[in-house]
Amino acid sequence: MGDDGWWYCLTHGAVENTRRCRGADRMGPYPDKATAERALEIAREKTRAADEADHKWRDDNDD
Repeated sequence: MGDDGWWYCLTHGAVENTRRCRGADRMGPYPDKATAERALEIAREKTRAADEADHKWRDDNDD
């Protein structure tokens, strides 16, 4: 593994362990290759959780 961890490149749809692609095209760093391979799934899970928290906050604050 490179010193910078593992990255998921959005342009190439590939995992890399060096900074080959520009920062705007990468997700990470991740601690290992397997986690980087799940980058899009992890992002969807985090987005879903944030959306649910927003909906709950709105529901709790409706006046």
